[in-house]
Amino acid sequence: MKPIVAIDGPAAAGKGTLARRLAATLGLPYLDTGLLYRAVGVRVLDAQGDPADAATAEAAAQSLQPADLDRSDLRGPRADAAAASVASIPGVRVALLAFQRGFGARDGAVLDGRDIGTVIFPDAVAKLFVTASLSERARRRWLELRAKGIEAEIATVEEDMFQRDAKDAARAAAPLKAAADAYRLDTSGMDAEAAYQTALTFVRSRIGTQ
Repeated sequence: MKPIVAIDGPAAAGKGTLARRLAATLGLPYLDTGLLYRAVGVRVLDAQGDPADAATAEAAAQSLQPADLDRSDLRGPRADAAAASVASIPGVRVALLAFQRGFGARDGAVLDGRDIGTVIFPDAVAKLFVTASLSERARRRWLELRAKGIEAEIATVEEDMFQRDAKDAARAAAPLKAAADAYRLDTSGMDAEAAYQTALTFVRSRIGTQ
């Protein structure tokens, strides 16, 4: 069986960029599981619903289609807030659990999210928890939004991120936390290349133990 690499961490820590590069290097499929929750949240908003309403969010999760992940509006404060709301609903997480496990079970995978190493694939051969300081993560997200032509105050971005972190950590359903056996990678003072090389060295050391 090909390996599962689980990469967890808060928003804008660099886990997505890292996961994509690792997947390409290792020849494994890649899944950004955060997009699933963003897509569910945006579907609810499209229907003029409340992402915090369990029944509405669960229905959106159950009817999620692969094409929903290709939407261009799954990044930004609107989608961030909606994703945080639906992700706290146990029924939504149950609805998306089989999708995520099925994706990784076929050919191995690199998956990034917030509960990959703790809930989705607790037996993953390699687990990383990628983080960075709140100010650094807010700066990265602000630059990302500017590059897309989205105007935002960096202080607002940081406050939104702080609230998202708190909600993710406090939720009863699969809270954001590092798995006990995860390698903790703080990218605050790292560029993308340094983070990638550090992570690749760790992952290769774990894959070699299979």
